[in-house]
Amino acid sequence: MNAAVATAVFGGFMVLTVALGLLAVRGRGAGGGLTEWSVGGRSLGTVFIWVLMAGESYTSFSYLGAAGWGYNFGAPVLYVLAYMSCGYALGYVVGPMLWAYARRHGLVGISDIVAHRYRRPWLGAAVALLATVCLLPYIQLQITGMGVVVSTISYGAISLNWAYFLGFAVTTGFVVVSGLRGSAWVSVLKDILVIATLGFLVVYVPLHYFDGYGPFLHRIVAEKPQWLTFPGHASGGLGHVWFVTTTVVNSLTVVIFPTTVAGYLGARNADALRRNAMYLPFYNVLLFVPMLLGLAALFVVPGLTGADSNLALFKLVVDSLPAWAVGVIGVAAALSSIVPMAVFMLVIGTMWGRSVLGAVPRLASRQKLWSQLVVVAAGAVALLLTYTAPNTLVRLSLISYEGMAQLVPMLLLGLVWRRLTWCAAVSGLLVGFALVCVLVFGGHDPLWGMNAGLVALALNVVVALAVTWLGPRDADGRPDAEVLALDDEFPRDEALVPADRVSPPASS
Repeated sequence: MNAAVATAVFGGFMVLTVALGLLAVRGRGAGGGLTEWSVGGRSLGTVFIWVLMAGESYTSFSYLGAAGWGYNFGAPVLYVLAYMSCGYALGYVVGPMLWAYARRHGLVGISDIVAHRYRRPWLGAAVALLATVCLLPYIQLQITGMGVVVSTISYGAISLNWAYFLGFAVTTGFVVVSGLRGSAWVSVLKDILVIATLGFLVVYVPLHYFDGYGPFLHRIVAEKPQWLTFPGHASGGLGHVWFVTTTVVNSLTVVIFPTTVAGYLGARNADALRRNAMYLPFYNVLLFVPMLLGLAALFVVPGLTGADSNLALFKLVVDSLPAWAVGVIGVAAALSSIVPMAVFMLVIGTMWGRSVLGAVPRLASRQKLWSQLVVVAAGAVALLLTYTAPNTLVRLSLISYEGMAQLVPMLLLGLVWRRLTWCAAVSGLLVGFALVCVLVFGGHDPLWGMNAGLVALALNVVVALAVTWLGPRDADGRPDAEVLALDDEFPRDEALVPADRVSPPASS
């Protein structure tokens, strides 16, 4: 009976999710073009941008990984709060800059921006390929996370394999049709459920299991003090230096992450992004809940090891709450997988449809179609590897964030410093990415206590500067307004070129 009730609740919300995603484009027609599909026609206001970008950062990790890290290690999990808050502060400056640059030149993603800045279409295609390698593991992680959640809250009635497929099918069902706007609409439902369920759990768990916060916190201090200080419990050396360096590199990375940039470019105006940067840190308060519940699970369900520790939060509620409540909590966690997965798939599709397939003259007129087909293909590849070779993408995920960090000089430095040449940017990227692979796969992350991504990023910048000063100069006769992200107002709307009508920049 419990399985039937929880599964019915979950199924009903999944139908509502697909319906919301499809309703998002009602009245807008199917011919909205790549701009409408990929960045919501650049018309999303503060509320939609807020829930969309919160949805990208508040993933299944928040229900599974954050609680699991709290359960296993304790204090080091606070790095998530630190880097996201610092990233939002950086986003106050970077978001409007990227939005204005992309709007002025009719661009729809980071691969597009790079190709335009350096006048090298092949460079945009290369960035699309690199970003795909780094994003595919996140799609698989969301599929896996949703599968674990659905199987758990259905009391085993829905198998992992079917749960994986449901995640793929629901996400693909609305994102192919409605694009970024559909993801924003679904994010509203997700945020309502997330805030409601976590608000309930933060009150329910301490009262139900410990008779209040006082006894709960006293017990943590008395019995688990090593979970409350760095480097945490059995964390392998995630101390103060690691915390600071990880916060720095992740906050830099998050502002240029392809999914974050998609959120930027979907905004109606720059002020919406500035307001969003001020409001988003309030959402981080919710992240304390799964971290705290992970610590609570140490006493309620001790002895969880390996992947089972990621179920710490759900172990607390599955046996103590009625089935309908378990179903609602499971829906909130599942939507926390679906929304970011939708944006990951959409971004990969946009990059390939615009910078790879769209760069071929014969295919350039159907960029939206190619983007939609790539969305399905990317999701299918991640799903197939989840079934057949799950460790393949999981291993790649080790370098995903630190690998994406190596694009920071090429993108951000290149948009504010004209002298940075494509040769210098590529040289720095190659050296930085190679060092990340060597350090991470060689078991040297952290290195001397520091995040390996920051070490590689520092060398990346040094190489880029050296090649800029000592290497060949790039003769670019375009005015600064064409090359750089200047701190001025973008042209009036009527002077802007729709992204679907802009051909990839010609090589020089």
